[in-house]
Amino acid sequence: MQQLTSEGQHIVADLSQRYGFSQDAVTHMFFAVLNGNGSMAQFNHSEFAGSGQWMRGGMLMLGDMFNNNLKGQVDALCNEISDILANQPGLLRSGSFQSQSQGGGGQQAQYAGGTIGQSSLFVPDPADHWWPRDLGAPSATGNQNQVQYAYFANARRLAVKTGGQVWLYDTLDHQIGGFSQQQGSGGSILFTSQYGTVNLGTLPVISIDGQPQQPASQAQMHSPDPAPAANPDSRAAGGPASGNEKDIFTAIERLGKLRADGLLSDEEFAQKKSELLSRL
Repeated sequence: MQQLTSEGQHIVADLSQRYGFSQDAVTHMFFAVLNGNGSMAQFNHSEFAGSGQWMRGGMLMLGDMFNNNLKGQVDALCNEISDILANQPGLLRSGSFQSQSQGGGGQQAQYAGGTIGQSSLFVPDPADHWWPRDLGAPSATGNQNQVQYAYFANARRLAVKTGGQVWLYDTLDHQIGGFSQQQGSGGSILFTSQYGTVNLGTLPVISIDGQPQQPASQAQMHSPDPAPAANPDSRAAGGPASGNEKDIFTAIERLGKLRADGLLSDEEFAQKKSELLSRL
């Protein structure tokens, strides 16, 4: 079970004092709002009149439905907790990174009782650190549709966990701000940078589950134009596909893994496979 750090406990104590609820009640609500991804909470505590539900935007249901003073206090507490959680990078689920700080530096978030440091509310779970440890702390994290992202701006690396595998990409000169996925089964993963919307498959693959991949040549590296450059199949496969028959079938096999992991759509896979087979 996730636990609060000393900084998180300090914030709970401050909220408890200002809103007049016990620290146990505030902690209960803290995790209720967290489990509701910051926008809702289902709770059950005697200080909140038993079971109830809160939704950001004004909806609140309490067991003591006519106690307007309690309703106001609970709504204000939930809204402030929601604001605090929203300022914790990568804590809430979203298709985009929650926030970014270059080099894992001292980004801080404000709340009514003071200032909190980046990612300081909860004791880190070692299982959450799925990216290569030599990269250090990510500049930003995010997740969408069971795909997790960790962006390391200073190292120019992007780690993506999907289908039980960790793919490490060279981000080149991109300054990544968020991710999205195309609709449909096997929809491609897209990211946004200063160049607009770009397909993740255009980035060179550095490693898969720690296993180094054959580097792409300079001619095959991604250009600022979001449209696929020459030989997009070799970039997505993690290395150039030569005229050699073995290399071509190896590239097709890697493309199949990309499609299975949702990094390529069926249409993109078919197109790239056809281009490779034409070289035989």
